[in-house]
Amino acid sequence: MREADWSKVLGWPGYRVYRHEIDEPAKRLKLWVRRKRGTRKLICSGCGRKLAEAYDSYEREVRDLPCFEFRTTVVVELYRVRCPDCGVKTEKVPQLPSKAPFSKRFEEAVGLACESAAVRRVARQFGLASSTVRAIDVRYLSRWSEGRRKPALRHMGVDEIYLGKNQKFLTVVSNLETGEPLWFGGERKKQTLDEFFEKHLSAFQRSAIRAACVDMWEPFRQSLEQWVPECKIVYDKFHILQHASQAVDEVRRAEFFRKGGAARDLVRGKRWLLLSSWLNLDRGKRRQLNALFALNRRILKAYLLKESLSHLWDYSYEGAMLRYLQKWIDQLRWQRLKPMEKLAGMLLDHLQGILNYCRTKVPMGVVEAVNGNIKALLRRGRGYRDMNYLLLKAQRLAATKTEFIAFQKAA
Repeated sequence: MREADWSKVLGWPGYRVYRHEIDEPAKRLKLWVRRKRGTRKLICSGCGRKLAEAYDSYEREVRDLPCFEFRTTVVVELYRVRCPDCGVKTEKVPQLPSKAPFSKRFEEAVGLACESAAVRRVARQFGLASSTVRAIDVRYLSRWSEGRRKPALRHMGVDEIYLGKNQKFLTVVSNLETGEPLWFGGERKKQTLDEFFEKHLSAFQRSAIRAACVDMWEPFRQSLEQWVPECKIVYDKFHILQHASQAVDEVRRAEFFRKGGAARDLVRGKRWLLLSSWLNLDRGKRRQLNALFALNRRILKAYLLKESLSHLWDYSYEGAMLRYLQKWIDQLRWQRLKPMEKLAGMLLDHLQGILNYCRTKVPMGVVEAVNGNIKALLRRGRGYRDMNYLLLKAQRLAATKTEFIAFQKAA
């Protein structure tokens, strides 16, 4: 092939191939390229200023996408310019976005592969080290994040993820309208959320926030009231139902120790059945619960109260929601269910945050979906040391709705 044909195969705008070398036994292709003749000015890589004259030139070798079976490297002739503001700088080349020995489209290919596969698998595919693949992925995600338009934050979600004994908790702030995380913070203190409002949002951006979906963690509420006083605080439905499930479990444990003999054996092993919704159980599991309910009316009553509490969010009018909650609390009279009475007191203490759902319908399930994506990434990568890398991965996963490739072991 002629050099002109190699230039068409390479497809670098503004550059032409003037020499090529093929190592057939090693399956390697090497191309030497330089700028085409013309009057196009040089661009300073520091400030973007256009300059007419070059200071000097040098060669740089980068890896590009493979050509058929041949591993391809490109030797680029680059110029350095003397910028009045930055001094001597290398010219800006769109095909070479960083100082790493890889072209832009090679890094994009590696980044796209990392979206649906583990880093180690991508490293084996491209013949690179795992650390190199991670560095390429970070640069790829950073360029994607800087080049996109980020939507306004009007409905925000705040939740935490437990990372283990060493790292403890990770506070996650997400945009409920787009379903993607915005910021990660260590621990779950008031100072953690204060840092997000102070350093990552302007006064105008804070004023645009209309509602915040949070759990009933007091430091989060205090931070929201300090930085966004006009924001409506809506308590997450799923966290409230989680407290209700814990109350049912406390009733089950109390009845287990109170009963004896065959009744205790019937209560044993029913924890996960009691925590599950009745609609999600099959016929056999429902039969097991009915046998338990026939012998223990306290567990039956606690389970029915837990199941009926989920209908509280079916109402769109505050008065109707408040009446339903009052009727639900009235059912606790003479039942001697201390955990459920404690739950009722907690609901009354946070009543305004529950009723705010009628005024502002926030998508509560988005917070749990974002946390699920983050936990999937943590399992896939066996943990992340760089939280910024994890944030970029979670944002890209939410934006592209990418699914991980499932790998099965060979039989």
